[in-house]
Amino acid sequence: DLASEPGKVVVTEVFSYACPHCAHFQPYVEQLKSQLPSGVEFNLLPAVFQPGWEPFARAFYTAKSMGLVDKTHQALFDAIHRDHKPIRSIEELANLFYADYGANPATFVSTATSFVIEGEIAHGNELVHDYQVDATPTLVVDGKYRIVANSEQGVNFGDMVTTTLQLVKQEEAAMKTAPAKKPNKK
Repeated sequence: DLASEPGKVVVTEVFSYACPHCAHFQPYVEQLKSQLPSGVEFNLLPAVFQPGWEPFARAFYTAKSMGLVDKTHQALFDAIHRDHKPIRSIEELANLFYADYGANPATFVSTATSFVIEGEIAHGNELVHDYQVDATPTLVVDGKYRIVANSEQGVNFGDMVTTTLQLVKQEEAAMKTAPAKKPNKK
């Protein structure tokens, strides 16, 4: 679960590599991550709002299991949205992208179609549903607060970062003032 662990504030970005807005949001995510207080956990959660997004979620979880996300996250956005590479299937992702980062394409595909990754996708889809996220990019603070851009309301990506940082401070302050849980006496 990506919601708050006891004593820790968690910020989650719900995204898809297929989402052009998420690609444009990436510099703001980097800004946010650089400004988060130490001890605040930042997680990525791929959304699958349409069938064409599933291979990207599958690729994210596979890359995560192989320790490749740090090297490939921005690069995959660039490959799709800047370079317009024709990578839409898990096979294309494995052969035309992740192979360049040291992944064996056959291993990547077999991992991506494994029971473990199926479980990751199912769990991720549950979290997206539980957080009531219906658009990307969305930031979620402690599983409680959803922050989205909304041009009609004048909320831009910079505002998302500012609001998220305010909510993180609020949550950290609430943790410090919350009474300690006393053990049950029998």
